[in-house]
Amino acid sequence: MSSSDPLRRNPLSDAAWLYPIWGIPYFLSHRFFWPLLHRRLVTIFILSAIVYTILFLFTYLPQVAFLAIFQGAGAWVNGAILVLGEGAAIVALLFEAFFVDETLVDIFDAVMIHKGFETLVAQKRALNPNTDDPVKKLGKPTEKAVYSPFSLRQIIEFIILLPLNFVPVVGVPLFLVLTGYRAGPFHHWRYFQLLDFSKDHRNRFIRHRKLRYTAFGTVAVSLQLVPGLSMLFLLTTATGSALWAAEMQKRKQDLVERQATTAPAGLNPEYRDDPVDPVLVHV
Repeated sequence: MSSSDPLRRNPLSDAAWLYPIWGIPYFLSHRFFWPLLHRRLVTIFILSAIVYTILFLFTYLPQVAFLAIFQGAGAWVNGAILVLGEGAAIVALLFEAFFVDETLVDIFDAVMIHKGFETLVAQKRALNPNTDDPVKKLGKPTEKAVYSPFSLRQIIEFIILLPLNFVPVVGVPLFLVLTGYRAGPFHHWRYFQLLDFSKDHRNRFIRHRKLRYTAFGTVAVSLQLVPGLSMLFLLTTATGSALWAAEMQKRKQDLVERQATTAPAGLNPEYRDDPVDPVLVHV
């Protein structure tokens, strides 16, 4: 392919682990997101402060004492990481269950609209034609909208994996990767809804991109361990997941346009899931 080829793979756009990070400046630099943050900001900090204060007051020292048996002085650091992981799980569960999933859907849809995929979003929710503001354009969903589905299995696995933090040196990275493996695909659940993926198609799509979803999920989980900012990063990670989805949609559209111009007359171009290229998705 030539350097001007629209389907030429871009190493940065294929680096899935970067999208949770790119979501931070994108969210903060676009003012239309700020009302969504303002609605949740007080709740985020109050909830996080209460949970982390309780955990550090009542569980930090006992866990450090236990870890010190195996890790010596390193127990102070790993104990803090363990408590942060516990806090992130509790805050995320409470916040996502009661406060934020609707907001995450709005963020995801607003990014897709801002990136030029208004038609895709319009298939699943009413849109206000009288404004160019992507957030104000959002009307009520025409069917159930979920950013990330509740997963008891994910919560149980998170709790089971927490003791990995007891393992010196490799324990914390291993914990982040294994939890990221499960968490990554959930950040594109809304994208799968917009594309009307069946369960089988969704599973194939995820399986072909498992390493990328694991990388995305690992960074997302790491950001959620930052005390006080974990739920802010939940919002910005939703932004990053939408940026990644928009990139895949753009590449898919480029592919369809290329096939339309190269297919023999009278034939409709066909394309399929492809484990090599992340944008060759059947719709």
